[in-house]
Amino acid sequence: MSETTVSPKAGSSRTEIGPGSDAGGFGLFDTHAHLCDPAFDGDRGEVLGRAREAGVESIVAVGETLQDARSNLTLARDYPWIIRPAAGLFPTILDLDQAESLARWIRRHADDLIAIGEVGLDHWKVKDPEEREIQKAILEGFVALAVELDLPLNVHSRSAGAPTIELLLQCGAKRVQLHAFDGRAAKAEPAIEAGFFLSVPPSVVRSRQKQKLVRQVPLENLLLETDSPVLGAEPGERNEPANLALSLQAVAEIKALRPEAVVEAVGDNSLRLYGEALLGGASHRSESTSGC
Repeated sequence: MSETTVSPKAGSSRTEIGPGSDAGGFGLFDTHAHLCDPAFDGDRGEVLGRAREAGVESIVAVGETLQDARSNLTLARDYPWIIRPAAGLFPTILDLDQAESLARWIRRHADDLIAIGEVGLDHWKVKDPEEREIQKAILEGFVALAVELDLPLNVHSRSAGAPTIELLLQCGAKRVQLHAFDGRAAKAEPAIEAGFFLSVPPSVVRSRQKQKLVRQVPLENLLLETDSPVLGAEPGERNEPANLALSLQAVAEIKALRPEAVVEAVGDNSLRLYGEALLGGASHRSESTSGC
């Protein structure tokens, strides 16, 4: 796919919100990052320090396995000033037993989690129709669990935007982030109408698809993310949460807004989805149960 470039590029000057920004009363929120990834094992503390210096208030640490979920809880205890842990099963793991084990673990630790994720559908990797049915069944289970526990869903939908959104709506999902959505804005319209959020990684500076998406999706439905250690401004380079400023400046440039206005808007969006838990406070758990 051909790509175009929006400034700033990696290595160039970037918007610095900085700690203590008064834009909306808070800084930036990285709503999707893989902080337990081995890519950060050598300098995780320094990475998080750079994030805070760049104005990142907190980071939603998503997981792909039960081991990731456990690691995220440990990291949140080690770095409570910035890490908010989530638990999920990556959609290419087509194992119903693993999904059930993780669901039981999430129930036990729901009060410690900010979200269920990363979960979803992936039609880029998974082509076989029977395997896609397993994917769907696993996602349906996590949607029902999210509704039961009143936890947001942090959702992967690579090459599966429309079927993912259809399933989420059919299963009654309410609090949803579509991370790094790779479809056309028209495919996202039902999600936007339902009040779902779409998050923008630093790779927006080199992705025509993501630039078009940002241009067409209302600001009130946008969040920022890094998907660290991937989806950075430069292919192949390790991405990190401090680069959230690249997403911010790209959104501001594309929408012809001041960066401070984007910080305020996406900050409000982030808190609407994740609540006080994003700031380290207690989160509300409803007792309603539903699903598909």
